[in-house]
Amino acid sequence: MQFKHPDLLYALFLLLIPIIVHLFQLRKFQKVPFTNVAFLKEATIQTRKSSQIKKWLILCTRLLLLAAIVLAFTQPFTSKSDSFKTKKETVIYLDNSFSLQAKGSQGALLKRAVQDIISNVPENENISLITNDNTYKNTTIKAIKNDLLQLQYTSTKLTSKAALLKSKTVFSKQKSTLKNLVFISDFQQDASSFNLETDSLTKLHLVKLQPINTSNISIDSIYVSKRTATTIALKVLIKNSGSPIENLPVSLFNNDNLIAKTSVAIENNAETIFSIPINEVINGTIIIDDINLQFDNSLYFNINKASKANVLSINATNDSFLKRIYTNNEFNYTAALENQLDYNIIDQQHLIILNELDAIPNALVATLKQFTIQGGTLIVIPSKNINKQSYNQLLTNYGSNFNDLLQTEKRITTINYAHPLYNNGVFEKQVSNFQYPKVTSFYNVSSNSAAALQFEDGKPFLYQNNNAFIFTAPLNSENSSFTNSPLIVPTLYNIGKYSLKTPNLYYTIGQENTFDVDTQLQQDDILSLVNNDINIIPRQQYFNNKVVVNTSKDPSIAATYAIKNKNESIKNISYNYNRDESHLIYRNLSPSKNITVSHSITEIFDTLKSDTKINALWKWFVIFALALLIIEMGILKYYK
Repeated sequence: MQFKHPDLLYALFLLLIPIIVHLFQLRKFQKVPFTNVAFLKEATIQTRKSSQIKKWLILCTRLLLLAAIVLAFTQPFTSKSDSFKTKKETVIYLDNSFSLQAKGSQGALLKRAVQDIISNVPENENISLITNDNTYKNTTIKAIKNDLLQLQYTSTKLTSKAALLKSKTVFSKQKSTLKNLVFISDFQQDASSFNLETDSLTKLHLVKLQPINTSNISIDSIYVSKRTATTIALKVLIKNSGSPIENLPVSLFNNDNLIAKTSVAIENNAETIFSIPINEVINGTIIIDDINLQFDNSLYFNINKASKANVLSINATNDSFLKRIYTNNEFNYTAALENQLDYNIIDQQHLIILNELDAIPNALVATLKQFTIQGGTLIVIPSKNINKQSYNQLLTNYGSNFNDLLQTEKRITTINYAHPLYNNGVFEKQVSNFQYPKVTSFYNVSSNSAAALQFEDGKPFLYQNNNAFIFTAPLNSENSSFTNSPLIVPTLYNIGKYSLKTPNLYYTIGQENTFDVDTQLQQDDILSLVNNDINIIPRQQYFNNKVVVNTSKDPSIAATYAIKNKNESIKNISYNYNRDESHLIYRNLSPSKNITVSHSITEIFDTLKSDTKINALWKWFVIFALALLIIEMGILKYYK
């Protein structure tokens, strides 16, 4: 038992007063003589004994009465702990990721959690509440009730570790406050470690929301599996984490028009193929019907009118191998002799190739430097008799230099599979033994750039620095067999595609996505992504003949967006939600010191209330005082 006004306990010293009064009789008795005192003596003894008992009873009741009155004024109370003495902070983390679309026993997990929070948290209690995409600091449920009722699922996925760290940052820096963190989530398994560390003033309450069904079917991905002269084959991959299904409808829409439909039988994985005309612009959507999670039942993609990269080859030798790679259906290839080059067309190019020039004029060095600064891509293929000074004047801009020509035969044996040229599915698997191309001479270089291809001794054959791809050996047939190697096609083709990064079939929301838009903007013009009422201005960088667009968090809604310059639609771009949350696998949680685990929001808040509940006892002491007063009056009146 504890006291609100403990100083008043000093008033208990007043209990000495009735003790003194009862122990020291201050009355003076007067003797009265009687003739026959034998009977009176017996009556006097009996009366004195009864009087003594009565006095002690009255003393006890008065002492208790006075003590009860004093204790009532001190306002005593009881509590489970001393937490009521400490200032409290409550932070609630509410996971509103897509996995909370799963159904619990009382409906969708997120919607039920919102109702439980509103019902169990006092309207005017000061709290902080955070979600994956919003923070409400030092507020009340009454103030944010409408926001909670309208809370939507978000594509912004926080790992359990990130959410825990974010929640802890909302607490104040005061070390004397008692901190309660209510962490509400389904605790879906992710790649992060979930280390539950608390201090003596922080209590972590984990509320694990459990779905009644962990089955889910999702459209995993889509890609072009084959191209012919007339059609494109789109392969759709579908995943299932529940019971096998014999007949799952899969529909393909172009805008709002159904253009194809099929069905698949699926156990764990399934795939189906749609064929579409090769020259048709498609704003496509693949749709399946699944009653569980809804966000992964559709996948947006688009096929735009093909944009061709402009390739200029400045030749001092045969360029037939370049013509075979940079064909007219995907590239606009232009060839020019070194002494007949029109400098005016350089700004219109996306890729420029220096094909075994002996020397690079100063004017061309300055022009190429500016060209790569403006986003253009450069390939340097040296000749066997280069003017090292003119070459190094150019290569210095890319952190490298050519040294001596080594007349040594070397094989090209190492492929850097992590390099952007080769990490996009060029090779189904890493090959350690293939028909190695070779060179009879090459230049020793000074460079710290990452090599895409290397000789057997580890020296670079092809390396990249920013937008420049530099070969260290001539590629003519007298010096190298590289032009007859299968490596030449993916290498030069991917460099051509690198020079103009046309949009993919679709991009994933939340990741860093970069693509090029083949357009020329006037001063102060900007590109925007538009879908109905959504209008987003992404990060963008304008170059001479293209705009590099970068997106990450925005857009946040899966859809196909038009890329617009004012009212002019240039092309379309599609975004989809990350599929990581489609796999309904959850963490195992266990309680420990300062950490409680529950499956009920109501239970957690009932525990918080009971831990800090104060039971006031002053009313009971008032009742005791009244009862003792009545007892004392009864003793005085009826006890003989």
